[in-house]
Amino acid sequence: MTTPTAKPPRQHFTNPVRWLLPVVLVLFFLAVLIWLPWQARQMESSERQEQLIADTLWVEQTIRFQLGRHEESLRSLAGEIAFGHLSPEQVHARLLRMLQNGHEVRRAMWLAADGKVVASSDASPQRDSGLSAASLAAADQARRTHRPVYSQPQLGEAGGATFDFHYPLFKGGDYLGSLVARYQAGTILEEMVPWWFAQDNQITLLDRDDKVLARRTAAGPGHGVYTHKRALDLPGASITLVTDSVKSEPRLLPNLLVGSVIALSLALLWSLLALWGHISRRLAAEGALRQQMSFRTAMENSLVTGLRARDLEGRVTYVNPAFCQIVGYPPEELIGKLPPMPYWAPEAMTEYQHRFAGVLAGNVTPQFETIFQRSTGERVPVLIFEAPLVDSVGKQTGWMGSILDISDRKRIEELNRQQEEKLQTSARLATMGELASMLAHELNQPLAAISSYTTGALNVLARAEGSGEALDCGMLRPALQQAGAQAQRAGQIIRSVHEFVKKRDPERQEVAVQSLLDGIEALIDLQARQSYVSLQLSIPPTLPPVLADRVMIEQVLLNLTRNGIEAMAQVPPAQRLLRVEASYDAALSQVTVEVIDHGHGIPDDVAARLFAPFFSTKAEGMGMGLSICRTAIEFHGGTLIHQANPAGGTIFAFTLPAAAGAP
Repeated sequence: MTTPTAKPPRQHFTNPVRWLLPVVLVLFFLAVLIWLPWQARQMESSERQEQLIADTLWVEQTIRFQLGRHEESLRSLAGEIAFGHLSPEQVHARLLRMLQNGHEVRRAMWLAADGKVVASSDASPQRDSGLSAASLAAADQARRTHRPVYSQPQLGEAGGATFDFHYPLFKGGDYLGSLVARYQAGTILEEMVPWWFAQDNQITLLDRDDKVLARRTAAGPGHGVYTHKRALDLPGASITLVTDSVKSEPRLLPNLLVGSVIALSLALLWSLLALWGHISRRLAAEGALRQQMSFRTAMENSLVTGLRARDLEGRVTYVNPAFCQIVGYPPEELIGKLPPMPYWAPEAMTEYQHRFAGVLAGNVTPQFETIFQRSTGERVPVLIFEAPLVDSVGKQTGWMGSILDISDRKRIEELNRQQEEKLQTSARLATMGELASMLAHELNQPLAAISSYTTGALNVLARAEGSGEALDCGMLRPALQQAGAQAQRAGQIIRSVHEFVKKRDPERQEVAVQSLLDGIEALIDLQARQSYVSLQLSIPPTLPPVLADRVMIEQVLLNLTRNGIEAMAQVPPAQRLLRVEASYDAALSQVTVEVIDHGHGIPDDVAARLFAPFFSTKAEGMGMGLSICRTAIEFHGGTLIHQANPAGGTIFAFTLPAAAGAP
């Protein structure tokens, strides 16, 4: 019997195969389980990256589309300006409407060819354009290329980045200036990037040196996993839009069934952990909310601006300490109260009732001034800003108002007004001082005539008494009539001076231009006769009245006519003609008055400083006449300009608003 020698090797061979196959299958299964989540993770990463690229492209197109709308608006406005269809006031209104329609526009200006501001969107016009070096370079490029150009972004002192859009104005080949729109980089991200995109991504604008111009991190900083860069196609400016998703890389296990199997096996533990995490997050959120509320309360309590919230019925729901300090009432006496409010002044009750009716109707004036009455009875002038109060879902729940105490501003305005009145009175007195010698000469003539006529009448009476003859009244009557006429002439001159120099408060009223000239014609005639100047008035009988303060406009006319008379001192007497003409522009509803002389004209170097205070070409002049004239005309909402007279000399023209009801 032989022993089998082949079985042991076969046993060693088959045993490893029998256990290796299951091991390989298990390993293969595990590899598949590992590969599938990894592949799913890669696919999800690719999908997220592709979605981010598509969303970034959409945001870039949205920003470019909105900027293109502004470019089109400026192009249309530039065309109307080039053809002279718009005045600076109309351009100001259009620019202001542009800012209201696009909050990303910080400022819009119309610059003349010399860089001076002709009109802007500012509430208080600023003569300084405030252009940076980069913006000036862009303006020069736009002028040279005849194409609109964006400037390179410029970081401001407060860290906010801005850049300007320059649209050159040309009429034919002549450069008229440019329209400038200033954009705030941070506001562009806030206004043009939709909230849903900002909730998932960090959005950044970079300049050509990769410096951060603005960044929006509504949901926190990005993780740097999914990012994309997209250059904004802005001619002249290098700005890059960078998006960085706040999402991290997808986790491995939860993407496949194996994750759910594992999750089911650990369901209880996961539930406990999830519950613990939820409680922790809730406690953290509550803590953050309490901290935020404490910070908000501290911030509102430290404000000097009064805050007041009202519901849709007008009931006060919130006031801050600054508001209570303004009105002098504690919060418990205001919260929950319906109008009439205790801080309403009795004399303004009708205005309050009208505004409250507007609140109930849903129409609120965004900004207005009024008067509040404190608990002590003291009146407080306030400036109120009102805006809708909306909840988290966008539903309006009431109105929110911010109230500013403008007592100091009103006092400053009153002091400025008083100083302006004193300056105008001083100017009138100075004018009368300059006319004193002519007044003395003019009054001497009627007084001498009165003396002669009365002496003759006394002689007639003496002869009649000495001879015993009857008194001849026919001889006395002409002498007494002439004496009376000369007395009326002297009285008219004195009344004109008195009305001109007496101090009074400005009072706008309907007054005819002819009536204004009649009031000072005696004073103008004095100067004209002294200088051998002929005066010619051309006032249409159909000219509508203007809404103006009589004395202020008379002072303007007297100053301008006096300047015109003095300007013709060196020309031959035959050419000394001073004309005063008036016309009416129905389209603008304004009256234009022109004072035209045939003097030596105004040199260019003098014209640049003509209206500057304390500048004068006369050795004895104070340099305040034309400055006061311009201030008086601008007080009435008009303009005072000058131009060369084609026939020689100068034309000064000013405009005044026509009275209501003018055709």
